[in-house]
Amino acid sequence: MKNSFLFLFLLAIIFLPESVFGKSVIIQTTPEKIYPGDAFLIKIKNLRSKNIPVAIVNKKEFVFVENDKNSYIAIGAMDINSKPKKYKIRIKSGNKIFWSYLHVKKKKFPSIHINLPEEKVFPNEIDQLRIADEKCKMEQIWQLTTEKKWEGSFILPIKNEISTKFGAKRIMNQKLTSIHWGIDFKAQEGEGIKASNNGKVVLTENLFYGGNTIVIDHGLGIYSIYMHLSDIKVKPNDEIKKGEVIGNVGSTGRATGPHLHFGIKINGINVSPVSLIKLNI
Repeated sequence: MKNSFLFLFLLAIIFLPESVFGKSVIIQTTPEKIYPGDAFLIKIKNLRSKNIPVAIVNKKEFVFVENDKNSYIAIGAMDINSKPKKYKIRIKSGNKIFWSYLHVKKKKFPSIHINLPEEKVFPNEIDQLRIADEKCKMEQIWQLTTEKKWEGSFILPIKNEISTKFGAKRIMNQKLTSIHWGIDFKAQEGEGIKASNNGKVVLTENLFYGGNTIVIDHGLGIYSIYMHLSDIKVKPNDEIKKGEVIGNVGSTGRATGPHLHFGIKINGINVSPVSLIKLNI
């Protein structure tokens, strides 16, 4: 009889919920509602596991990093073409599976008309080869995921008025339409530009469209892009600190005047920089 009671007692312990022995696992996604092209933050607390968790959202994988003991965070993003609906977030840590949700709201992006020299809108064959080569080089950068370098929340590279928002449809010379994959800041020639967070410089080149361009790798698939600079104050492989001046505002590349184009990539997804800046990391 005693053996039967002992067996039942041990069986009960095995199947008792995790919360009996400690705090329950808490998953928090902020903000709960976003727009297509926005970044979001996932926090996991009380996860007693040796396995670093991974989140899968809309077929994209985002890796967590340890925030403090039994706590992890991940920065995710939804593509601008994501349909407005409720998305499941599947979180895996070893053999444990957790679920959370994210609401993507409908958004209509504005259209703007731009007039530029014809050669900037419709490049010749030589320039087209250059553009294709530059695009290939950039795509190779976005595919690399390195260790975490960023610390805390991201900051704006310049505190000026935004002239063109993320996702705007640009109709150039009333013919060609493109999507604006960043935000443009009004600025004077020569104004200083600051790094949005800690990271490593992976590109400093003069590009056909972007002019003098800097790309910083912040780790975990997060990159910041700074375009149309008058001059560049850093070089590839430089370790950069948040707020460090990396260049100056200019009008190089495809630009109608001095301004800063600031872009963000997360796991190859073009992200609204403002949405990333707003995250309380």
